[in-house]
Amino acid sequence: MAHCVACQLPLMVEVESDSDSGSDVEMGESSASTARHGAETVPDDVHLQCGCHYHWQCLIDAYEQAECPNCGRTLWSTSDEGTNQVLCNLNNEGGLQENLDILPLLAEEAYLRHNPRERKAHAFIEFCREGDIDAVIGMLQDDDGDEVSMQDGQLDILRYQDPLGNMQSGLHAAVTAESREIVWLLLLIASELELEKFPTEVLQQANVLGVERPDQRGKVDIRKLRDIEGRSAEDVAVELGGVWMGWQGTGRLVA
Repeated sequence: MAHCVACQLPLMVEVESDSDSGSDVEMGESSASTARHGAETVPDDVHLQCGCHYHWQCLIDAYEQAECPNCGRTLWSTSDEGTNQVLCNLNNEGGLQENLDILPLLAEEAYLRHNPRERKAHAFIEFCREGDIDAVIGMLQDDDGDEVSMQDGQLDILRYQDPLGNMQSGLHAAVTAESREIVWLLLLIASELELEKFPTEVLQQANVLGVERPDQRGKVDIRKLRDIEGRSAEDVAVELGGVWMGWQGTGRLVA
């Protein structure tokens, strides 16, 4: 059996038998974990084109530029569209994926490793992009269910614009995900949209969750944020149509 060139351990990982963790490339973990009751063993093998094998997390920890951290061979190749790519055969709990381009994930992890203060904000954007309302609310609350500030030092997570995602805000991301729940939530806590323009059920649900509108003085209305193409969240909604039909011109998504 091949071993990870970074840690020299077998290319396997132990996961809880009833767990969904490790099912995609972003959730891979090193097989350095110890055996646990009820755990099962699944593959964790990133086979690069240079021939080296890594655990996913070991590769993430070691990757810096275009070369393999172990053998120094160039990992980048050119796609049919003329863009850089890093192809590999990935074998994990989800099965074998051949010729998978992992450069976007490697670039994302490299950026966040060098900018650790942005990791929480980036995760918030990702939850908005996935339409995961429970995860978004979870980030707005602490373990006791009390509302917490979305400030991390001088970083305003609610108004963070993702440099790895075309400078999208959480509002852009939620619109793209077609999640009206997250959009209403963001409008409540990060905009100056008049409360009378919110549906009664939205305000009632916010009250149940203990979510209140913070003081907006001195803060940028999230509706004013533009992505790298200069688009407001309403511009994105107009392009998508669908669930956003009837929102144009209401002031909900642009100030």
